[in-house]
Parts: sequence; structure tokens; C-alpha cells
Amino acid sequence: MTTILENPIVDKIQAAVLPTIVLDFDSTFTQVEALDILAEQLFSSDPARLTDITAIKDLTDLAMSGEISFAEALQRRVQILKPTVEDLAGLVETLKGLVSASVARNKEAFLRHPGKFRIISGGFHDFIAPVVAEYGIRPEHILANRLVFGDDGIAASVDQGNPLSKDGGKVVALQGWDITGPVVMVGDGWTDFEVYKGGAADRFYAFVENVKREKVVQATHGIEAAQVVVSFDEVLHNEGFEGRYSFPRSRLKVLLLENVHPTAIQAFREEGYDVTTVKGALDEDDLIAAIQGVHILGIRSKTTVTQKVLDAADKLLAVGAFCIGTNQIDLKGCSKKGVAVFNAPYSNTRSVVEMVMGLTVILTRNIYDKSIQMHTGKWDKSATGAHEVRNKTIGIIGYGAIGSQLSILAEAFGMRVIYYDVAEKLTLGNARRYRSLDALLSEADVLSIHVDGRAENKNLMGATQFAKMKDGALFINLSRGHVVDIEALAAALKSGKIYGAAVDVFPEEPRTNDDPFVSPLTGIKNLILTPHIGGSTEEAQEAIGEFASERLLNFLNRGDTTFSVNMPNVQLSEVEGRHRFLHIHQNVPGVMAAINNIIAKYNLNILAQHLKTNESLGYVIVDVDRGYSKEALEELKAVTGTLKFRSLT
Repeated sequence: MTTILENPIVDKIQAAVLPTIVLDFDSTFTQVEALDILAEQLFSSDPARLTDITAIKDLTDLAMSGEISFAEALQRRVQILKPTVEDLAGLVETLKGLVSASVARNKEAFLRHPGKFRIISGGFHDFIAPVVAEYGIRPEHILANRLVFGDDGIAASVDQGNPLSKDGGKVVALQGWDITGPVVMVGDGWTDFEVYKGGAADRFYAFVENVKREKVVQATHGIEAAQVVVSFDEVLHNEGFEGRYSFPRSRLKVLLLENVHPTAIQAFREEGYDVTTVKGALDEDDLIAAIQGVHILGIRSKTTVTQKVLDAADKLLAVGAFCIGTNQIDLKGCSKKGVAVFNAPYSNTRSVVEMVMGLTVILTRNIYDKSIQMHTGKWDKSATGAHEVRNKTIGIIGYGAIGSQLSILAEAFGMRVIYYDVAEKLTLGNARRYRSLDALLSEADVLSIHVDGRAENKNLMGATQFAKMKDGALFINLSRGHVVDIEALAAALKSGKIYGAAVDVFPEEPRTNDDPFVSPLTGIKNLILTPHIGGSTEEAQEAIGEFASERLLNFLNRGDTTFSVNMPNVQLSEVEGRHRFLHIHQNVPGVMAAINNIIAKYNLNILAQHLKTNESLGYVIVDVDRGYSKEALEELKAVTGTLKFRSLT
């Protein structure tokens, strides 16, 4: 059962009094160090200034880590850059597009609480003010240095009368502000920590969304009023500005295995989630160790999510299969724990279909063996055994998303299409459905399998089935390894019963690219073996990354279960101007009544309510129009049959 996240800082905050949050500008409000960007822009117009860029960045790093004085670094950087007013105007436009992701997505919070968000920076008011103005931060709420321009319009020095131009200046400058109530400092650098250390702030957040400075992070250890955060979402959550009892995104952990496409990684990070990636698959023991504390697990086909893994998953909300199949996931076990499962059933269908057609042509023309002979120096220019695919019959076992699309493409090649499927399917084009597998086997010149990984499909093609195929037929399997008895396939190929074959999936596959591949199929003539790459095109993997991550993010951010393979499917709108409760429970009588009684008890007005069930699970979504107490949430969590409960704002 999901628990409400506790935090020692949150517990000390009085909800009625919001603190003043003071942010550093460089690498906190924005993703970058402004003077570094200015140096790069100046270099772009004058390549001779390349050495200036290096010097500027070195000075920035030395100052932020506390290795040289801030005053020295600042003065030396300005003297190197010598920017003009026009240079600064260009910098402002660039910085507006480089606001930190978690700051940008919380722009409404800035605008809703004028005066509660302020800026203090060793940078310059000249370029900071126009950037933060779009977030409702007025000039009088900005403490920053000022550039001194010469008669030639070039900045040559810093206003030495400003305390921020000197070491320890942030403490002095901030203490000069007349602020009522608690002050919270948020920043990435040592000078930001000094604000808290010097007594000018009540609490400190080491902000590591853009850069992690180890000296600053280490300084927060053991300090109750200091904390490391990976996004501004967590600051808002902790300080009572947003969803005090809801999950802050930066504290939800996402674990992505098996080289999930970078588009998925980026999508989660842009939304503020804490993402960890692993290059290869994990075996059961390693996954059990890694899954603890993880809220979202992303896998491909080589990682198996067993009941033991689920038992160890203390925080797991959802599993995303970044592939078509889900047979590697214990779906019943996930349902019993209220864990939603999503996949990408359509994203790589075109890639698989194109590969099948390419293999069909290669095998029909005997191109593979001809190429091998050429590599050994043998020139065999013969048409013997080479044929066109036109007018040949392709038999498709499994007429789902891939099989039906293959049907269309094969027909465009001039092939006759027949298919077999245990379920009723809409026949496309001129394809013909066969209700007998044996009948299809006896007529197909090319046989291609496209079934799912359910246990009933194990050894769907064995010695008996190969014996019923046409003499000299071709065989292709890009579906699941266990659906074919590979010993029987090897025997059929060696005897000549099957003229040629292509196999992309195997009962046992290496977990990583570094592990060896061993199979009875190796070394057989006119047999193409590929390492499970049917859907492994850049286009397909990107599409899978986008589709699966979008499903998971929709579930996380608003509770949407569209396309879940085990949860009742509910399509939901964004959570705007309301609070949303998500309650996943066993499908037993009385749950809805209990939930409504609690809502009535705490006088919560329902704006929208959904209930959808399947044979094992019930899913209740309730939108209410006002805040709620922690006690109300605890009672909702305690309803008999509750598996998972979350609140969103």
C-alpha cells in the first residue's frame, strides 16, 4: 500500500505561513552559468576568443567550489569578457530559453505568490532582471551585481560598492532585505550555502538539477534544515506552496533497464523525476536489490519481473515494457499489488514487417549464401534456386498488429496472403483466413510467425508441423523464441524439408552484448540468424520510448490508465484547479461506499468521480475542490481492500 511521504523539513513548516524563497540565478533559476554562455556567444562572433571561454569556465568552477574567492573570479571574468550593452541583450534572449526545467514548469507558482520568490546572485542585474521579470519577480526583489560601463559602451569592471562584489556578500546583502517570516535559500554553489551558514536563511536546499557540486552536497549532510533536491518541485512541496501531502516528482524514482531509448529518459527527467539507467538486463537477484525504493520500472524483453521481484518492490507503482510483449512480467502478481503495467504494442510493427519482407526476398533469391561465398572468394553467378516473391503464397500465423500489416505489405509485393489466428480478426485487402493451421502449413511457400508469448504457444512449431509444410518452403520467426522447437527446425533445414529460414528470437538469449550466443542453429546453410533486432531500428526504438514513457507519465501525473494491460482503462484529464485521489483496490463489495462515506465525513465536495473495474481490480478516481487533511488520506488508505492510494494536486 502506498504511503504518504514524510520529510523532516516539511513537518516543521506551518502551512499557514509561507516562507520567502530566495534563489540563486546561475545553474539554479537557469540551467547554465550566464557568463559562460556570454563567453560562448562572444566566441561565435570572434573565434579568436576561444581561450577566453576556457578561462571563464575555469574561473566559474573555481569560485563555485570555493577554491578561489568569488570577488577575484568575478572581477577577472568581467575584465576578460568586456561585454557591451548589445552583447547583454543577446544574452538575455538566450537565457530566457534556458530557465531550469523544474522552475519553468512551476511558473504559475511564481506568479501566484508575488514577493515570495526572490533572486540573489553574484551575476549581474543587467541580464538577470529581464529574465526573471517573466516570472513576476520585480527589480526590487533582485540582489545582484552591477556592471560599470566606460564611455565606449564596454563593461570593464564591477561596482565595488555593492556587497555582492565581495566574498560573503550574499549574507550581507540578504540581511539588508526586510523580510518577515522564514527565509529559504536555494542554490547550487558554495556562496549559496554560506547564506544559510551565515545565518541569513533558516533553511537551505542544495539544488542539483543542473550541476552537482560535491563540496556543497557534502556540507548539507547531518544538517536538519538543509537538504539536497533534484528539482524545484521538491522545494515547493516541502515549503507548502504545492500539494503538501502529494508526491513530489523529484522523490519518485524511475529505473530504466536494457538501453531504453534516450527519448524516454529525457521525458522523465523533463517532468522532474529521479531517473537511473542500466545498460543491460538484470537477473532476478540483481533486480530484487535494485527495485527497492523504485516507483517506476522500465524494461525490455530480457528482464523478467517475477513474484519475488514484486515482493521486494516496496514502492512500485507501474512497470513499463518498452517493447510489444509482456510475457516477461508476472501480470497477475502486478494486479495483486495494484501495480499498473504498460507496453508499446504498435510502435515497432513497421520495423518488424519490413524485416520480414526483406528476409523473404533474401531467402527466396538465395542472396545470403551467395554473399557468404563471395566473402570466401567464390563467384557463383547462377539462377538455380533463386525465385521472385511475386505469386508466391505467404502464410501468416497470428494476424494481430504485425501480422495484419505484413499482410498489406506482402500483397503489395504481389504475394498471395493466407493467415491463421485463433481469434476473429478483420481481414485486410485480399488476404484469406484459414481456420486450420495444418491447411495453412500445407499451402505456404513462406511461413512467418507473429504470435504472443503466452505459455500455450510454446513449441507451436515442432517436428510435426514442419513435416506438414511444403517441401522447400521458407520459415521466418520474429515473434518469440519459445514458440519454435529449434532442434526440430535444425533437423528440417538439414534434411532439406525447409529450404531456408530466418530466426531473430531464441528460447535462451544472452542478457548483454558481451555474453556469448550458443544455439543448435549455428552453422546451417541458408539460415539467417539475427540477435533479436526485428524491432530494433532507430525509428522504432524512438517511437517505443515516446509511447511507453507517455503512458507511464500520464499514469503518474494524472492517473490515466489508457492502454494498461492489467488495470481498468480510464482516460483522465489534467489535474487543474482541483485535488485528485487515486484509489486502486481489490474488486470486492463495499469499497465505493466506504470511500464516499469518508469524503462526506470530511466535507469534501466532489467535482468528478470515476469507478471502473475488471475481474480482479477496482479503480476509483475522485476530484475534489478544496484542500484536505492528512487524516482524510489516512482513512482512505485504510479502506478494506486498498492496494494503492495516491493524491495529486
